[in-house]
Amino acid sequence: MPRRGEERLGDMWTSILLVWITCVPNASTALFVGHSNGSRDGSTAGLHGPGEGQRILSRAKRGWVWNQMFVLEEFSGPDPILVGRVSIPAFQLSYILAGEGAGTIFAINERTGDIHAMKRLDREEKAEYTLTAQVINRDTNEPLEPPSEFIIKVQDINDNAPEFTHGPYHATVPEMSQVGRSVTKVTATDADDPVYGNSAKLVYSILEGQPYFSIDPNTAVIKIALHGMDREMREEYLVVIQAKDMGGHMGGLSGTATVTVTLTDVNDNPPKFSKSIYEFSIPEDLGLGKAGGRVKANDRDIGENARSTYSIIDGDEKDIFKITTDPETQEGILLLKKPLDFESKKSYTLKIEAANVGFDPQFSSGSPFRDTATVRVTVEDSDEPPVFSLASYLLQVHENTDVNTIIGQVSAQDPDAAASPIRYFIDRHTDLERQFNINVDDGKITLAKPLDRETDMWHNITVTATEVRNHSQISRAVVAIKVLDINDNAPEFSSDNEAFLCENGKPGQVIQTVSAIDKDDQRNGHFFIYSLVPEMSNNPNFTIKNNIGKITSIFCRLIEVGFLCPLLRLVRLSPQLHVS
Repeated sequence: MPRRGEERLGDMWTSILLVWITCVPNASTALFVGHSNGSRDGSTAGLHGPGEGQRILSRAKRGWVWNQMFVLEEFSGPDPILVGRVSIPAFQLSYILAGEGAGTIFAINERTGDIHAMKRLDREEKAEYTLTAQVINRDTNEPLEPPSEFIIKVQDINDNAPEFTHGPYHATVPEMSQVGRSVTKVTATDADDPVYGNSAKLVYSILEGQPYFSIDPNTAVIKIALHGMDREMREEYLVVIQAKDMGGHMGGLSGTATVTVTLTDVNDNPPKFSKSIYEFSIPEDLGLGKAGGRVKANDRDIGENARSTYSIIDGDEKDIFKITTDPETQEGILLLKKPLDFESKKSYTLKIEAANVGFDPQFSSGSPFRDTATVRVTVEDSDEPPVFSLASYLLQVHENTDVNTIIGQVSAQDPDAAASPIRYFIDRHTDLERQFNINVDDGKITLAKPLDRETDMWHNITVTATEVRNHSQISRAVVAIKVLDINDNAPEFSSDNEAFLCENGKPGQVIQTVSAIDKDDQRNGHFFIYSLVPEMSNNPNFTIKNNIGKITSIFCRLIEVGFLCPLLRLVRLSPQLHVS
């Protein structure tokens, strides 16, 4: 810091000397002119020398006015700073100053015309001041010239360091980016005069962050400088950027900013199983769709780039299992597609694969990243319930079968290696009338009560099979019992039959057609024979004709009806059972 102060002071004095050399001599234009002597050429005379009479001031062409003056900013010392002089001193002349800062910031020596800066100036607060100077007669205070305007410019010195007004900065760039790829751009500002000297000419450089990043010294664009930057090795970098004025030369002021650069992920890593062989023990009674184990292929990438799918690509009886992906943990879940049977197969060996869902051709050579592993499944024996030989049974029995007759049998076995004995029972909720019994040891079903097909044609009962060694292991089977028909029901007239005949009825006339029904099974059809009851069999007035099927007709066979009543009431007919 002391050295920088010395450099700034040296620059200041250099500027002061330059202003003094170039400006002050030109400001010494005299205004001592004589009054016009009335000569023909209209020329003006200068000030008469002593002894030649009274000195008279005469208006002359203004030759002292400047367009502008200069004063260095930030200069301070024990005495006011001489900015410039408007004239050579003269006894009869006085000078007055007006305008911006007159009397407060700037003062004029009324006798000498010297203008001084009374305060320390800052160009960044105000770069120039507009003032007016006027010459007057010192004795009469009468103006000798109109006021003349001029400008005092505050000359810049390098007193402001560059500033990064928008920092700290944050930027992202994909990992594995090519060298020269743009990361971000930073911008610094300098309050010094951009058109005077190099005080505001900035040059950018990296103080921290090499060799990973570089920066263009003029545009401040930060770029990748190192090939193969891997997010999985390092994700974040802190880059310190410096902006230095004076074109970066010695003595320039500088400011810094930090840029946090984060590498974003690309799919440059394949999934990788944590081990080559996984072993699981699965109970044989595991339910379908239940998880039998989990595997994990780790991926160093993150997000979508780390998503993988799992599949079974080889193995014995691979259709027994399937594998899916847990969307939260990205684990492979081994699920059961078909039931396991310890007694049939005690182990399985599968080959599984994990593959990335998405991939980047520049890292994966045109195909997804993959990895494989072996899964060995050991089936554990479970105490399974008995298994019936059939899922359901169908039994048939005639309705006249005697009680205690065996009508069928069910059978179940314990599938476990221990092979526990089985006991059979009828679920009485399905046999409320207790029409059937079962032998607890061999599963034979017997008739407990007579059956009537015309009352119940079907009986559905449930039989349970229970292990002797473990009563909690129970299986059930449905037994459907069909009652078969026998001819145990006499025919019946379908309705009451009464016939009426007028007294003038003719022989051969059909008087009435009757029909009968039978409650027995009609699948094979019924054939009925109709006849008059024995007490009417000798009646000469009527006869019965059997038609094919279940109906018959009654005919009148009298030539002349010998009854006096207009209507003849017939007696009821009684059909008889025809036995083939």
